[in-house]
Amino acid sequence: MTTTLIGGLGIFLLGMKYMSQGLQSIAGASLRRLIGAVTNNRVLATMVGFLVTVLVQSSSVTTVMTVGFVNGGLMSLTQAIGVIMGANVGTTVTGWILVLKIGKYGLPILGVSAFVYLFSKHERIRYTALAVMGVGMVFFGLQLMKEACKFLKDLPEFQEWFLHFQANSYLGLYQCMLVGCILTVLVQSSSATLGITISLAVTGLIPFETAAALVLGENIGTTVTALLASLGTTTNARRAAYFHVLFNISGVIWISTIFFWYIKFIPWLIDVDVTKEVIVNGQATFPESVKAIAATHSVFNILNTIVFLPFAGKIATLLTRIVKDKPQEVAHLRSLDIRILETPVLAIDQSRGEVLKMGMICDEMVQILNRILSQETPATEDVDKLFEYEEELDRMQDEITTYITHLLAMDLPQEVISKGRCQLRMADEYESISDYLQRIAKFRLKLNKQGRAFDEAHNNSLLDLLNMVEQQLTHVTTAYQEENTDIVSATVHSGEEIKKKVKTLQREHLDYLSKEKVDPYINVSYTSTLNALRRVRDHVINLAEALAGEK
Repeated sequence: MTTTLIGGLGIFLLGMKYMSQGLQSIAGASLRRLIGAVTNNRVLATMVGFLVTVLVQSSSVTTVMTVGFVNGGLMSLTQAIGVIMGANVGTTVTGWILVLKIGKYGLPILGVSAFVYLFSKHERIRYTALAVMGVGMVFFGLQLMKEACKFLKDLPEFQEWFLHFQANSYLGLYQCMLVGCILTVLVQSSSATLGITISLAVTGLIPFETAAALVLGENIGTTVTALLASLGTTTNARRAAYFHVLFNISGVIWISTIFFWYIKFIPWLIDVDVTKEVIVNGQATFPESVKAIAATHSVFNILNTIVFLPFAGKIATLLTRIVKDKPQEVAHLRSLDIRILETPVLAIDQSRGEVLKMGMICDEMVQILNRILSQETPATEDVDKLFEYEEELDRMQDEITTYITHLLAMDLPQEVISKGRCQLRMADEYESISDYLQRIAKFRLKLNKQGRAFDEAHNNSLLDLLNMVEQQLTHVTTAYQEENTDIVSATVHSGEEIKKKVKTLQREHLDYLSKEKVDPYINVSYTSTLNALRRVRDHVINLAEALAGEK
C-alpha cells in the first residue's frame, strides 16, 4: 500500500513535469508572444498569467518565472501582480483535467506516447508525444493513488486517524488547511496534493468538506515555492513573491469565514451530489466529489482574483512602501535568472538579450578607441570607460557561459540547443574582441607615458583601418539584433578588404623603416596595433559564422 501510494505520487509528479516540458516545447513561440504582451493593464496581465499557466501546467513555474522576470527588470511589480493572479486561476485547470474519467486509460496512453516519443524523428511530434505521455502518467499515478487509498479505507487505524481531521467545525477546518499546506510544502506541487485529495475523497476516506478545506490549505502551501525563489533577488522580485503570499492567504481567510456556506454553494452551482455512492468492483466510490473539488479550487481562485483585481495598483504601492529598497544591489546580469530556466524557450531569449548587449558594448568600445587614437592626450574618462567596459564584458561572458551551460544540460528542443551553442560562441568572440580593443588602447597609453607618438600619416592609417573594423562589427551586431543570418559572405568580403589594408600598411611601414630612422617602441606599437585590428577582424568573421550556424 505504502509503495503503491509513493509510486503513484512519483509517477504523477513526473507526469506533470513531462506534460509541462512537452507543452512548453510545442508552444514556445506562443509563450514568447504572451510574455511580450504583458502590460500594466491588470486585466490583460491576468489573462496572460492564466494562459501561460495553462500552457506550462504549473502555477509554481509561472510564479517563479515571474519573480525571475521582475528580478531582471523585465517586468514591473504591477504587471507581475496581474500575472500571479492569472496563474492562480490557470492552475485550477489541472483539477478539471483530473475530472476526465480516463484513469484506466492512463497506462495505455503512457505506453503508446512513449513509443512515439522514443522512435519519432520529427521534433514537434516527439514533444507532443512527451506532453501526452505526461497526461498518461498523471492519470496512471492518480489511479495508483486511488488504489492505495482503497487499502487505507479498510484499515481501522487510518480511519480513526482521519476522524481527527474533519472540517465540521472551525477548529477542524483550520487543522485540515494546515495539513493541506504542509503536504503541499513537502511535495512542492499543489497539483500533486490536489491529486492526493481527490484520491482520498473518491474512495470515501474523507468527505467533500474535508477535501475542500485541504484545497484551501494547498493554496497557502504553494506560496512557499515563490518565497524560496525570491531569496537573494532584488527588492521588486521579493515584493512580487510577497504579493503571492498575501493574495493566497487573504483569499483563504475570507473564504474560510463563509466556508460552511461555500461548501453548500459549490455542489449547488455545478449540480452534483457529493454524497452519491457508486459501487465499482465491490468498492464504494464517490465520483461526483471530483467535480466538486475541482470547482472548489476554481471558484476560490476566480473569486479571489475578482476581489483583488481592482486593487492591484494600490497593493503594488503598499508593497513598495512596506518592503524598502536595498541601499545598493549587487551588479550582475539580473535577466539571466536561474529561475527562468524552468521555461527554456524564454530563458534562451533572455540570454540572447545579454549577448546582444555585449555586441553593443563592443561597438561603443570601438567608438571610444577611435577617440583615444584621435586625441594627442586621451581623455581620462574615455580611457576609464574603455577599461570598465572590458571588465564588464569579461563578467558578462562568464555569467552567460554558466547560464547557457545549465540550460544545455536540460532536455531541450533542437532549436533551443542551436541558439544556446550560437550564443556561447558569440559571447566568447565579443569578449575576445574587447580584449584586443583594450590592448590597442594600452599600446597608445604606453607611448604617451614615454612621451612618444605616431606621426600623422601612421596615425591616420590606423584610424582608417579602425573605421573599417567598426563598420564590419556594427554590421554583424545589427544583423544579430534583426535576426538576419545571411551575413557571412558580406562579412567575409569586408574581412578580405581589411586583410588587404593590413598587408598594405605593413608593406608601407617596412618601406618607411628602410628610409627613415624609427623609434623601436613606435615600431613595435604600430605593428602590434595592426595585428590586433586584424585579430578583431577574424573574431568578427567568427561572429558572423556563429550567427549563421556554421561550425
